[in-house]
Amino acid sequence: MEKEKDYLRPEYYENRELSWLKFNHRVLNEGRDKNNPLLERLKFVSITSSNLDEFFMVRVASLKDMVHAGYKKKDIAGMTAKEQLEAINQDTRSLVEMQYSTYNRSLVPMLHNHGIEIVAAYEDLSQEQAEYADRYFEETVYPVLTPMAVDASRPFPLIRNKSLNIAALLTKKGEKKEEIEFATVQVPSVLDRIVRIPSQKEGDQTFILLEQIIERNIHRLFLNYRVVCAYPYRIMRNADLTIDEDEAEDLLQEIQKQLKKRQWGEVIRLEVEEKIDKRLLGILKEELHIAQEDIFKINGPLDLTFLMKMYGIEGGDDLRYAPYQPQRVPQITPGEDIFEAIRKEDILLHHPYQTFDPVVDFIRQASVDPDVLAIKQTLYRVSGNSPIIASLAQAAENGKQVSVLVELKARFDEENNIVWAKKLEKAGCHVIYGLVGLKTHSKIALVVRREEDGIRRYVHLGTGNYNDSTAKLYTDLGMFTCSEAIGEDATAVFNMLSGYSEPPSWNKLVVAPIWLRKRFLKLIRREMKHAQAGREAFIKAKMNSLCDQDVIAALYEASAAGVKIELIVRGICCLKAGIPGISEHITVHSIVGNFLEHSRIFWFHNDGQEEIYMGSADWMPRNLDRRVEIMFPVENEKLMEQIRHVMRTQLSDNTKAHILQSNGKYEKVDKRGKKLVNSQEQFCQEARKALPPKMNVYQERVFIPAEPVE
Repeated sequence: MEKEKDYLRPEYYENRELSWLKFNHRVLNEGRDKNNPLLERLKFVSITSSNLDEFFMVRVASLKDMVHAGYKKKDIAGMTAKEQLEAINQDTRSLVEMQYSTYNRSLVPMLHNHGIEIVAAYEDLSQEQAEYADRYFEETVYPVLTPMAVDASRPFPLIRNKSLNIAALLTKKGEKKEEIEFATVQVPSVLDRIVRIPSQKEGDQTFILLEQIIERNIHRLFLNYRVVCAYPYRIMRNADLTIDEDEAEDLLQEIQKQLKKRQWGEVIRLEVEEKIDKRLLGILKEELHIAQEDIFKINGPLDLTFLMKMYGIEGGDDLRYAPYQPQRVPQITPGEDIFEAIRKEDILLHHPYQTFDPVVDFIRQASVDPDVLAIKQTLYRVSGNSPIIASLAQAAENGKQVSVLVELKARFDEENNIVWAKKLEKAGCHVIYGLVGLKTHSKIALVVRREEDGIRRYVHLGTGNYNDSTAKLYTDLGMFTCSEAIGEDATAVFNMLSGYSEPPSWNKLVVAPIWLRKRFLKLIRREMKHAQAGREAFIKAKMNSLCDQDVIAALYEASAAGVKIELIVRGICCLKAGIPGISEHITVHSIVGNFLEHSRIFWFHNDGQEEIYMGSADWMPRNLDRRVEIMFPVENEKLMEQIRHVMRTQLSDNTKAHILQSNGKYEKVDKRGKKLVNSQEQFCQEARKALPPKMNVYQERVFIPAEPVE
């Protein structure tokens, strides 16, 4: 008799944080890929840096908190917080080294070959260029700077999170005994970090970094001193908010208070230039209370996020991909009655290949339609000048019942969401701040309309945020429906959010944190039973992250029973593929392309009675246990086939996909002798072909709100 397998053994799991670092390596690989246009490569290196910043501020900070608290419990991969920090440190150094090797040895020389110069050192400037930079300092930079000396009467100043600074050692002029003094100045974020200066060759573009100009002219800030040395440095602080919602009488005020604390949380990373003076580094280390292992010496400019600005420079069109214009949704004619279109049939939206405009129009038309009685919507992340917010405010002013759940705890969007919440309340909307202890991450909008045959409910459900800006960059799916069953469920969702009333049962929707985990496990085990009975069985699923131990163990068990499991996981994946007898029937694909893969799709064979679901949740403990999430079925056969096509195309991608190997590494597909498939490019082409020739370029309308929203 075969011994029962233990699917929870730590060696079957990848550590979450190390898996994330592998994802960031895949992003960096796009920056190293010579098949990508040069400025696109710069963009990916920049994204790698901004990703790493957020990772340290939240994930590394959280692990450090665990170590300080003496937390000894191991993660699913059998690692303590201390062991994780040590491994993260090692992997991060490898990543940063590769980043700067790519920048110095590949990108900078290639930019030079295309007539774009990023000056490495002030000494490389011609006399004319140096005079221009010095004049720029005198006229533009000098008035903005605030030099801060540190001595007995002036304590070490607050160094702001993520800010770029220059530290200097000084000695007083004219004194026999030269005493070393310390000073620091923040590189002002209100000025552009990349400064264009005259080029030595006509037609070229030459840039210098702002900190180099300040460093060169720092002596002008300390006229009675001699500058011994000056070097840039940058710190990262713990930015993970800790809010006791039970104790917080006003969540809005509590979050505003906590946001201020981000500027003086514990320093968890210090970046300095590789050649920094040892005495200067010693002072920074002591004053910032930072350990040696958290100091990163950088061979190049600190904070490569400035490369995103370089990506957008004028005249570089031949070095970027041609911008893609989202196409019209064939079933919806702009300017016509969107409710009539939804009554005809359920409509699938695929962003950014198809425009997000119908979602904006859905709320806009509802706000002015005299037959619309109520609009209810969840907002997690919205754009800086959101037309949806403007329409919701307009609807309330027009006397409609408007209920909006604004998730104040959406990380790094808290301030933005506080602004929206106040604006909506001012307009007369009923604003809900979510459930205590839970983030509301679901994407749902409900419009209640009075029609000839009675009340009808129109619903939009999606995998992505109601953000018209990111909808041009993130791949997401959405669905319009006026299904009575889903409409009833949508009403129940909002009643649950505003009045804490749990419905006794649901028609179609599956909601976390109470019901979703059980449903996923049930669907996986049902597929396993089909395989055990000798029937065909498969699971195809797409998500951002996979790190829930219960779900992974269920997938292992299903794989061992013979279920074919094909996963598309963009980021974190704690599942290990190809373990004999455990996961040999599981493949994991990760697609990193021009758009950020963001949709969640779950497709179960079910002995030929296929079921397809979409939703807002990844297979992560936080999504299944600590968030309000919605999964919804797609039951219209036409829509189901569209989603199958999306999954099949992505699973056949051999251009932008990495495949998880049994050794834990991700490798690009060997495409020799194969037809090239770039799923994102293919979806762009298909969206254009889906419309008649005269209508295949969607002219986006600019929606101007009734009043400024900021």
